[in-house]
Amino acid sequence: MQLYQDQTIQIYNSLSGAKEIFKPIEAGYVGMYVCGPTVYSNVHLGNVRTFMSFDMIFRYLKHLGFKVRYVRNITDAGHLENDADVGEDKITKKARLEQIEPMEVVQRYTVDFHNILNTLNFLPPSIEPTATGHIIEQIELIKTIIDNGFAYEVNGSVYFDVHKFNESNEYGKLSKRKLEDLIHNTRALDGQSDKKNPQDFALWKRAEPQHIMRWPSPWSDGFPGWHLECTAMSTKYLGDNFDIHGGGMDLKFPHHECEIAQSEAAKGTSPVNYWMHANMLQLNGQRMSKTTGNTVNPDELLSGNNKFFSKAYAPSVIRFFNAMSSYRSVLDLTDDGLLASEKGFHRLMDAISIMDDLKAGSTSTFNVSEWKKKCYDAMNDDFNSPILIAHLFEASKIINQIKDNKASLISEDLEILKQTMNAFTFDVLGLMNSTSAENGTDKLSGAVELLIQLRQDARANKDFALSDKIRDELAAKGIQLNDGKDGTTFSTN
Repeated sequence: MQLYQDQTIQIYNSLSGAKEIFKPIEAGYVGMYVCGPTVYSNVHLGNVRTFMSFDMIFRYLKHLGFKVRYVRNITDAGHLENDADVGEDKITKKARLEQIEPMEVVQRYTVDFHNILNTLNFLPPSIEPTATGHIIEQIELIKTIIDNGFAYEVNGSVYFDVHKFNESNEYGKLSKRKLEDLIHNTRALDGQSDKKNPQDFALWKRAEPQHIMRWPSPWSDGFPGWHLECTAMSTKYLGDNFDIHGGGMDLKFPHHECEIAQSEAAKGTSPVNYWMHANMLQLNGQRMSKTTGNTVNPDELLSGNNKFFSKAYAPSVIRFFNAMSSYRSVLDLTDDGLLASEKGFHRLMDAISIMDDLKAGSTSTFNVSEWKKKCYDAMNDDFNSPILIAHLFEASKIINQIKDNKASLISEDLEILKQTMNAFTFDVLGLMNSTSAENGTDKLSGAVELLIQLRQDARANKDFALSDKIRDELAAKGIQLNDGKDGTTFSTN
């Protein structure tokens, strides 16, 4: 019997605004889609927080024995600035500024995204589709929406008719917004004259002559709207109706709202049973923002090369810090918070390191079965990782008491304790076992930073031969230097 058959999971459903008992469409199987990154820059730490939360959820569902198809997309086309229907494509703009091809931008930052997630011990998704790899599916979806009377074409662009849709459906039900309020609060904007109404959104945009990323369609050479790709890819790989759709809180409106509308307009059915949204990440109590300078990249957090934190932090410390807060809570990233998490992480690892050497006693002074149930109850309650960690600390205390002969467990209970501690610490939370390895990572970071400084000195002295040698020797060892306007960072292959 699989573990899930004996567990009842409750998930907070953003659509209903309440916790609901999780019942997958097909017993033993879970289809989960999470909106991935737009690869025009280094992955944002706030996005990493979202992906880390869903990595933990993915891990727990797999731990319970579910067969999970986890789809997380890569947005490599069709995402305009400020998530609008007018303006410049983010990837095209980056390519123009750096004078490279758009797909070079895509490749560079997709590699960066994967490197960061690998460093932080993420499990890969089951499928990682790209928007540019599914242009045909998106065009066919637009045709269906037009045929069903919910979209219209103007000057080579196609727009979703929100007002027409709202006559028979409810636009705004996820974000709890009424179309009447959206109309009242909308100003007429230049560049939106092709639309029947300002609330309508683009399904296909005709490309201007200078727009590099373009594809042929029945309406024009152009590119798909941002919202369309997730509807096309999620339903292709998970079906017209699937279990879980996740993403950041900032995607609830308009992105996820538009996804629902597109699916209902094309398929006549609501696509998702459980909508899940991870909350925002703040830095020192303020919104993270490039314009104000209140931001830090994952690489900078891992290397310590930033102005906000007193030291570099190991990947598992960052994961532990994230798990100390519910995925639905705003998380404030601070040096004090990371230092506290580092101490807690090492306390947990110290307990686990002595666990295998414990000797069984003749009696049990701790109810292991009840403790194990509390661990599952915590995760079953909308994946409440902070409560789970509290229970892991409770067990850590018992482990130290057994070591000091102040508590005891019979052989069977001791084995249950070991198995449960390992399962939740490593399999579910995704922490890495070897603290010595992470200390080694800290030492590696320090050594590479020293070499980066020596290379910078060599370049300043116009000793380009030495500069190139440092770069090439590191590359030969699998350490890639990345020169940017904010300095040099490194990644490992």
